[in-house]
Amino acid sequence: MALDNPAFSRSAAFSSKQGAVAVAQDMSAQQLQEIYNQPATLPDREVMTYENTIAKTVGAFAVLLVTAAIGWTVTPAMPALFWIASLVGFVLALVNIFKKEPSPALILAYAAAQGVFLGGISLMFESAYQGIVAQAVIGTLAVVGVTLALFASGKVRASKKATKIFLVAMVGYLVFSLVNMILMWTGINNDPWGLLGLQIAGIPLGLIVGVLVILMGAYSLVLDFDAIQQGVRNRAPKKYGWTGAFGIMVTVIWLYLEILRFLAIARD
Repeated sequence: MALDNPAFSRSAAFSSKQGAVAVAQDMSAQQLQEIYNQPATLPDREVMTYENTIAKTVGAFAVLLVTAAIGWTVTPAMPALFWIASLVGFVLALVNIFKKEPSPALILAYAAAQGVFLGGISLMFESAYQGIVAQAVIGTLAVVGVTLALFASGKVRASKKATKIFLVAMVGYLVFSLVNMILMWTGINNDPWGLLGLQIAGIPLGLIVGVLVILMGAYSLVLDFDAIQQGVRNRAPKKYGWTGAFGIMVTVIWLYLEILRFLAIARD
């Protein structure tokens, strides 16, 4: 299941396949050579664990929170800054996704850029809807906490069928979002939320889509937790804890933004 999440798909360390041959098929010649040059078994202190992955995740989110405070503070004086940070964050996300080896510096740089962006856009929403940021933060923490608790208890697991449905839904949502942006940019749809402002039986389409997307975000977290679990079971090198931290951060940021928009549409 780990390979269905792009943040983890570049490394065989998170593969759920069993056996050295299956893992080797997913690795490049250079990666195989590096493994052959290493000792047969990595010492316990050099392998990925839940503890060191949590530490890296907490560190990355600490950077994000600090830069979010900066973005919140400087946005009134430099309104273009958070859009620049958004672009930088997007580029860094792609770089980190396509790198086969995790780079702590690039992952922390991504966290910093996204922090500035989140701080700026959160201020914009807060100015229009007082108290909405606190609600979005609480909502995000609730979804993450419940999903983690269910995964840890074994009541929720990633499955091939569910992941296929998730991927189809994700592609559909991306196409819908692209069409919505084009309609808004061209002025064909003048509603502030575009197609999301349409109503079905008196209910804004944005609320219906929002609920589905939040559920998708929760399942994406399940995929992240599953990937980290596979990495620990495979005794992946310690550095791959950074990949786990990056994957969780991407999902949580997406989830927060969707909850923020959902609450704004609900208030309208």
